[in-house]
Amino acid sequence: MSAAPPEPALPDAPPGQRSAPDLLSHRPALRVDARAVKESLAFAFAGGAPAGAFERHVESASLPASTWDPARFAQHVFLRELIVGCLHFTSDGRSYIPSPALLGRALSQPPSDRDTVELRRAIFRELTGSEAQRRDLERAYAALRRWVAQLETIPISRGEGSRRRLDILAAAKDAFDALAGGFAGARSGLSRLSAFGAAVRETEAYRRLADLLAYDEEIATLDVRIRVGSDGHVRDLRALSIRENSENRFYQSPLGRFVTKLVMLWRGYRFSDDELLTRHVNSVFDGIEDDLVALVQLIGDLEFYLAGLALRDRARAAGLAVCLPELASPGFSDGAHGAHGARGEGPGRELKGLFNPLLLASSASTVPCDIATDHHDATVIVTGPNSGGKTRLLEALSLAQMMGQAGFFVPAAEARLSPCHGLFVSLIEQAQADQSEGRLGMELLRIRSLFEAMQVGDMVVLDELCSGTNPSEGEEIFQLVISLLSELRPQAFITTHFLELAARLERERPVDRLVFLQVELDAQQWPTYQFVDGVARTSLAHRTAARLGVTREELVALVERSKRAHRRRGVEPA
Repeated sequence: MSAAPPEPALPDAPPGQRSAPDLLSHRPALRVDARAVKESLAFAFAGGAPAGAFERHVESASLPASTWDPARFAQHVFLRELIVGCLHFTSDGRSYIPSPALLGRALSQPPSDRDTVELRRAIFRELTGSEAQRRDLERAYAALRRWVAQLETIPISRGEGSRRRLDILAAAKDAFDALAGGFAGARSGLSRLSAFGAAVRETEAYRRLADLLAYDEEIATLDVRIRVGSDGHVRDLRALSIRENSENRFYQSPLGRFVTKLVMLWRGYRFSDDELLTRHVNSVFDGIEDDLVALVQLIGDLEFYLAGLALRDRARAAGLAVCLPELASPGFSDGAHGAHGARGEGPGRELKGLFNPLLLASSASTVPCDIATDHHDATVIVTGPNSGGKTRLLEALSLAQMMGQAGFFVPAAEARLSPCHGLFVSLIEQAQADQSEGRLGMELLRIRSLFEAMQVGDMVVLDELCSGTNPSEGEEIFQLVISLLSELRPQAFITTHFLELAARLERERPVDRLVFLQVELDAQQWPTYQFVDGVARTSLAHRTAARLGVTREELVALVERSKRAHRRRGVEPA
């Protein structure tokens, strides 16, 4: 594997403006709807909000531009199941599932901008190389979640209003402090967090926030003298002195507070001490509102990295490894080579220790395998017995490509991938009650949708191509698809049970860059879940039938059992 590319330089914020703490884009931006978030913040601050009220803002955050369309593959690679089952993480002793909507889009819409991909990869490298940086990330996320939890509490009584709002402001200050006080020495995009936190702490609005909270914590200092008797009971308690916190900007002397009330009363307003405090609290909140909007966005950004670290931890616990893949240069658009960028021969594909991450959420054993092709744009035809791991391989390859291009960990110990401009995945689908075609019609529609969506250089993953019709017609359609796909130079992986056809294609090589892989079998003809060159000679259907109890002997036994039960009910079969 070649050395990792240098980390891209981070763009500076415009003069006089704080840069948004954006960890998902090379050029930092506020990607949430600021107006909508401010409205939610104002309502929540004033009277509380239901649990999950801010999730919709996290979920709807915009992302960098992508050429990928999740509708072409997300359902078939079980992306939501991957997030819920494999990417949940723990922070501050609580378990969290990252936003399936935002993380799903971040993974299934890899950025077209290479600098953004490298930004994410550099952050992951720094997090895995420094336990301190990871702890700071977890600490910052926990502080953000505590702040949102305060916003999403609804006061039971009116008297709780001021206390609750002060608690919200205190939690917001903790979040700013966690950002400013963490990530020391960070060289990746993590440095944006500390820079943002430090910039906020330099503002007058933050100083007013700190002063208000300090005043709330220490309105006055009381010196007392306690006299205790021989029996240990208090005999006397006497206040010696009271020192009010007069240096705080929010301090008002008793006379000042009285005068303020008189003036407001003269103007027609009646205020209690609590209402006077509320005016200060609301004023402080208004001053930091813009920076609070950025904190809402940051929740989703941090989840991206905490989810990746959780995948790495879960894989290591299972004796597996993940990596940041080597990404070849062909395929990225840089504006100088047309819509699809420069395409050359490029290196081949290589994945060592590839595994299907969906298996981490189940009790099934996970067996890694190695996959390599000399060219990234080869068409790979995979054959072998049922339950030999072919479909799981297709899922793993699809997820590895998607996650790698998104700047995320891939489920392999080592990997070299060539970026593509889109992914098309089609696995065997279950029949639908409202489908208008039979199996052959549905298969033909699947092929039609492939070529309608396909662009030059896309990655194509097809399970059991043309399995919905008789072999002679299926083989003809199969060859048509293979020949036309080759003209689009795809990164293609196709499984089939047309073994004679696959063997003939291997001999005749009617199109360039055909690669044939088969499920490896052990000495007893059981799948090893590894893949080797060549075409399988049999699908070992009898083995699968025996494993599932579908032999003549077992079926005859079931028939006889049914007949005996029928006779016991006193009814003889006709």
